[in-house]
Amino acid sequence: MSPADIVAIVNPLSGAGATADAASRRVALLQSKFTAANVIGAVHLTERAGHAADLARAACASGARMVIAWGGDGTINEIGTALAGTDVVMAIVPAGSGNGFASEIGVPAAPAAAIDVALHGRSRPIDAGELDGRLFFNIAGIGFDAVVAEQFNLQTLGRRGMGPYVRIGLRECFRYRAARYRIVLDGEELVTEALLIAFANGREYGNRIRLAPHARMDDGKLEMMVVEDRAPLSRLWAGRHLALGTADKAPRITARSIESARIETDGDMLYHLDGEIGRARGSISVRIRPKALIVRVP
Repeated sequence: MSPADIVAIVNPLSGAGATADAASRRVALLQSKFTAANVIGAVHLTERAGHAADLARAACASGARMVIAWGGDGTINEIGTALAGTDVVMAIVPAGSGNGFASEIGVPAAPAAAIDVALHGRSRPIDAGELDGRLFFNIAGIGFDAVVAEQFNLQTLGRRGMGPYVRIGLRECFRYRAARYRIVLDGEELVTEALLIAFANGREYGNRIRLAPHARMDDGKLEMMVVEDRAPLSRLWAGRHLALGTADKAPRITARSIESARIETDGDMLYHLDGEIGRARGSISVRIRPKALIVRVP
């Protein structure tokens, strides 16, 4: 790879182990890896929400051939959205609470090993989903999982991880109120009171919590899962399928491979895209964007 082709964008606050000196250690590791590989790379630290996207767009404009995203799913989503539709490759150093996207494409959790994949791996085109005009690369959802994601994002940095996620999920099992939706899937209509409606490009949320075991990131389809509402204890019992990787076999679940969908309901809809929160009113459109992004894999 020619000199000055790599730009690394580092979220210094992401990850359960992030401390005051995390940023300097991350920068030092990147620079040492660049030197060992005989490449010249620039390293930038994010300072605010949306900054990763701005830095990624600037990297594209400057002629970079690769952008390394060091952070969680939110940072990866920002950078991936900025790079989608270009020939600039995105590499990942996972530093989130779940790292579902990185796990899906086989990037190792250890930062040094992940950087080695960026420098010496191969490039692979993957699909993206689009919901309400915004891109996602792993999983988007409406309803219960969006509420859990919203509450999880309010957790203090450094106090995230699997424990808080499970506690929030258990709490919401008993207090979340489902809505009634009209769903049109590639022309097929479904009306249901749903606990959640998810669209999966990848198989898992993170931490081996697998929602869509048949999802593939390069098949030109999204796996849609509509989970019908049920009593709180039944919600808990059905939740075991996520840990077992058998969500598609749980009762009262509609699973479809789709290219487009529209969801309608009375009032507002809370949704998430790779864990990042959004809101829409009345209706939401979803579609697949085949081969939208090039990523670095082992």
